[in-house]
Amino acid sequence: MKACLKFFALTAALLAAGTAIAAELEIGTAAGPKTVKTPVETVAVFDIAAVDTLDKLGVKPAGLPSNLYLQELSHLKDGAAVVGDIFEPDLEALSALAPDLIILGGRSSTKVDATTQVAPTIDMTMDGDDLLEQARERLSTYGRLFGKETEAEAAVKELNAAVETARTAVAGKGKALIVMTNGPKVTAYGPGSRFGWLHRSLDLPAAISDVQAATHGEAVSFEFIREANPDWLIVLDRAAAIGSNDQNAKITLDNELVAQTVAWQKGQVVYLPSGDFYIAAGGAQAMTRVYAAITEAFAAAK
Repeated sequence: MKACLKFFALTAALLAAGTAIAAELEIGTAAGPKTVKTPVETVAVFDIAAVDTLDKLGVKPAGLPSNLYLQELSHLKDGAAVVGDIFEPDLEALSALAPDLIILGGRSSTKVDATTQVAPTIDMTMDGDDLLEQARERLSTYGRLFGKETEAEAAVKELNAAVETARTAVAGKGKALIVMTNGPKVTAYGPGSRFGWLHRSLDLPAAISDVQAATHGEAVSFEFIREANPDWLIVLDRAAAIGSNDQNAKITLDNELVAQTVAWQKGQVVYLPSGDFYIAAGGAQAMTRVYAAITEAFAAAK
């Protein structure tokens, strides 16, 4: 009789513990608040910024896109299933994986309806209006979602420290112009553009304030860059970011017009880590590396 009572007591305790562990968590997403069942044990992730942040927290996705673009993330491929690419999820591969949760974002965000047929899906796109704050929010959200709150708090502090160090480095060093090269083509970005968060988060003055605030910036000529005459050229090489064999940024910008700028003459041309800035923007580790690149370049200026 006592043995039976102990058995039932143990069973009740285990059931109670299971109830306490399983829960529904409301989190913020690009589509507003969503409720996610936890714990999440098997996750498929298509957004590279999310992959980057989860890696920082020690979370290894079970499903990943075929190309992670960043060499720093290549170790995550070991043991992970390929479930599509960053544009198009493979629904059959996802079905075989049977994840508890699917995380989309950015280039894959239009596929929410499709992947929801396989498993609960959240869109974690970051729009760039305040990318730094969104990156902090994503760290906190993923920390709660995967039981990594302590790691998330530490990562936020590390990111904040990188920002403060970069802000100190750029202070009083002049005005900057952000440009993206795509082979021989050049696009400029102002404070109101998709990359304007870099100006705002660092209080970095812009050489041109009225560059068209379009998603893909404004196509410009080399004469435009010469007339803008920035103290600093901050360069994104899109070809390098996506692994294209197109002409690289250093060749594109090496001409007599750009050479007349203060930035070129003083050697104040900053080539950002392209994948971090273009593909994984908003990822905790990617953003930290971008700020570190800015710090290194500006701190070296006389």
